Amino acid sequence: MQEVSSSYKMKLTIISLKGIEYDSEAISLNLKTTSGEITVLDNHRPLLTQLITGQAIITKKDGEKFNFNIVSGFLEVGSGNTVSLLVN
Repeated sequence: MQEVSSSYKMKLTIISLKGIEYDSEAISLNLKTTSGEITVLDNHRPLLTQLITGQAIITKKDGEKFNFNIVSGFLEVGSGNTVSLLVN
């Protein structure tokens, strides 16, 4: 796939009991929370929310999609354009 030409700098880290599952830049993250399904984009406002069972869909810089199964966990969107998932 063709890399998206932009200055996307959203840093996404997914941490599970197994360790770091993903640690790279991303264009978007779509996942299910207790409040509903959300999409996190570059420079999203800070947020802390609980995750529910579902699939996280990550769109990488090159446009490739990466799916990650989630049973439960938490999402934190930091003010420094960082996104962290602590998942089970």
